[in-house]
Amino acid sequence: MRLKLGDKARAGLVLVAAVLLAALTARLGLWQMDRASKKRELYQAQISQRALPTLAEAELARSPAEAAAQRHRLVSLQGQWLGAHTVFLDNRLMNGRTGFFAVTPLQLADGSVLLVQRGWVPRDVVDRARIVAPPAPAGPVQVLGRVAPALGRLYEFDAAASGTIRQNLDIESFARETGLSLRPVAVVQEDGDKPPQDGLQRQWPLPSADLQKHHGYAFQWFALSALTVALYVWFQIIRPRRRRAA
Repeated sequence: MRLKLGDKARAGLVLVAAVLLAALTARLGLWQMDRASKKRELYQAQISQRALPTLAEAELARSPAEAAAQRHRLVSLQGQWLGAHTVFLDNRLMNGRTGFFAVTPLQLADGSVLLVQRGWVPRDVVDRARIVAPPAPAGPVQVLGRVAPALGRLYEFDAAASGTIRQNLDIESFARETGLSLRPVAVVQEDGDKPPQDGLQRQWPLPSADLQKHHGYAFQWFALSALTVALYVWFQIIRPRRRRAA
């Protein structure tokens, strides 16, 4: 029995749709595997950098190139918080909860200033614009942290946002806004042996924390790709042949 022209066109469309769907889902699976691979590389780089001796304050980067080379290195700093310039970055997660990252400039002994991501505070469930966080401690402080050339960014609709609560914070733009002599580097504060009693949480996730999530997504996409091929072969090849042989 020969297929009519309409049947041939329909069969062709089914073939094209099946190929496209199988290719798309396979590509999405490879994308998830690539993301997992990059996070694994980031984790390994972070571990190797943290194993190096802690940087002294005088060794801290003063240029973007130096900041990139020192990424993830531990650094010990002593200075004074400029609490009036504290900014809270919105929509940041910690331990599955949404809140804010508190970012405060730290003025060093040489007069230069750098941004420090001090910790996380939860969002008020009643008023999202109300931040319940103690002020930055006054007087000299000792800060242990890891070097970050920039603060993590999220998508924002208004790139010119200002005020205490923001979506993102760019070092150069913030320096122009405040007039502070900011170094082109940021530091993410860590608890160390003696966690600061400032009411902030610092359980920063490691890049490898969600590798299994990407592997799970990849398995789902690959399974869908294989299912698409199997369904096409069954309904378009095996089942019609059985009908014709019956």
